[in-house]
Amino acid sequence: MVMTVSHDNQNPTCYRVLARKYRPTNFGQLVGQNGMVRTLENAMASGRIAHAFMLTGVRGTGKTTTARIIAKALNCLEAHKDKQNVANPCGVCDSCVAIAEDRHIDVLEMDAASRTGVDDIRELIEGVQYKPSVARFKVYIIDEVHMLSKNAFNALLKTLEEPPEHVKFIFATTEIRKVPVTVLSRCQRFDLKRITEEVLISHLQKISEKEGINADRASLRLIANAADGSVRDGLSLLDQAISLSEQTITEGIVQSMLGLADRTAIYNLFEALMKGEIQKALNHFSSMHNNGSEPLMVLQDLLDLTYWLTRIKIDPNIGKADHVAETEKIRGSDLANKMNMPTLTRTWQLILRGLKEISNAPSSRKAAEMVLVRLAYAADLPPANTLMEKIKNNQSSLLADSSTKNPSSGDGTNSAGPNSGQLETAPNLNKDIDIETVVTPRTFKEVVSMFSARKEAAISSSLRRNVHLVHFEPGRIEIRPDEHVPRNFASRVAALLSDWTETRWIVSISTDLGNPTLEEQSRRAEKQKKDVIEKLPAVQAIKKAFPGSAISKVTPKSGLTPTEDDAILQHKYNIEEER
Repeated sequence: MVMTVSHDNQNPTCYRVLARKYRPTNFGQLVGQNGMVRTLENAMASGRIAHAFMLTGVRGTGKTTTARIIAKALNCLEAHKDKQNVANPCGVCDSCVAIAEDRHIDVLEMDAASRTGVDDIRELIEGVQYKPSVARFKVYIIDEVHMLSKNAFNALLKTLEEPPEHVKFIFATTEIRKVPVTVLSRCQRFDLKRITEEVLISHLQKISEKEGINADRASLRLIANAADGSVRDGLSLLDQAISLSEQTITEGIVQSMLGLADRTAIYNLFEALMKGEIQKALNHFSSMHNNGSEPLMVLQDLLDLTYWLTRIKIDPNIGKADHVAETEKIRGSDLANKMNMPTLTRTWQLILRGLKEISNAPSSRKAAEMVLVRLAYAADLPPANTLMEKIKNNQSSLLADSSTKNPSSGDGTNSAGPNSGQLETAPNLNKDIDIETVVTPRTFKEVVSMFSARKEAAISSSLRRNVHLVHFEPGRIEIRPDEHVPRNFASRVAALLSDWTETRWIVSISTDLGNPTLEEQSRRAEKQKKDVIEKLPAVQAIKKAFPGSAISKVTPKSGLTPTEDDAILQHKYNIEEER
């Protein structure tokens, strides 16, 4: 997508936006798509032209423009007179002009976003059987093809599989995953790439010069960054910047237009946050807000800066490249050298979470200030690995002590009674029973594991979640199922157990309450562990530094049995209760 000499300036009162004025008219004017261009030119020159093309890529990379260029190359009157130049449409013959103006009788464009039904496709393909009126090929261009309904795709399949020689299909989409594989397999696919920032800056510079506009590289870099690889978006933003300026585009104009903060101000804010200087950071933010910077954009700029510093931390040479702005070179490299990687990754996560909060908050400014306060408080925290090391060391020192105060019986089971304060170990239902060696399950948990091992997932799940055990002994089970269990559940369980163990099993329904379900027992045990962990000073410090954080899972320390791990947690809990 790039430049083309415009012939539309004859009427000064009829202004055309830059994205249309400099729309490419041949393959040579496409920018950043060299691989696709080379493939298409070779195909055109050799006559090996596919009957259907699928063009995919993000918005503004040139999908529809490429489709029209292909249509021109197929039907250009002048190019096919000169057999040496069939891949480059002339752009001035009647056919090329008609296609450019969207009025060629044999080149039909359809927007699938507005015409999604099967009737629309049937109407379109009814004309496939007829030969082109004036052109070499009848070309069908369907934009946003992923929007077609399932029935519409099905109606298109037969024609795609055996199209007439005089018909070519060109599809364009931003959502390639939504296109059925059956359609993709019948098309020659081209993925249009995002335009790199440097290529887009160079292109915008050339357009500015053609328009007689002075634009410094810093302002064009902001526009290219905001365009995010889209040439059309970049030209639209350049158009807007030209409207706001008087023949000269400056960095300040673009920052004001996009609601961005000055880069130096972002560095000042970031440094204040990393030093824990909350009042200074809030003053910086207030000044930026008063100058027109949006709170959400300030946080996004901080996120971008965090990413940039991380890249420099990984590869210092990135910060020394010629195209990098002076501020990014000097202050970026200096700041990256002072920071460690755990702090940068933690800052990234905090800002990401803060962006969501700002988007949902009634006051974006207040939400942003609270995020900044959180960042400043977290800046002087030790890295997470240091905190975890302290917790591990604390556990190791308590292990020997807990083993003397909470001895285990000789058979490896916990000697503490059910009311002794010992944490209940969550049932281990993930360890399958060996179906070749175990004949009769000795506990209800082993029954559940047996069903899991035998791939009876539905019954295993119901036994864990929907069944309250009233009584168990080998060969006889009493249960109280809830309303989600089918009527024949008990007989089904009994029949399978009897078949697997070659022993008669009786499974009966009881009206007694029974025990909590195994899943409830597991959740209760997990909650007890979390309650113990909540009391630990290190965890309290982490939660204070990261408001809103919560313990999601408690995992036993490597090398410890669940009983030993529970003993350590209980000992720590008792210490905190005594305090």
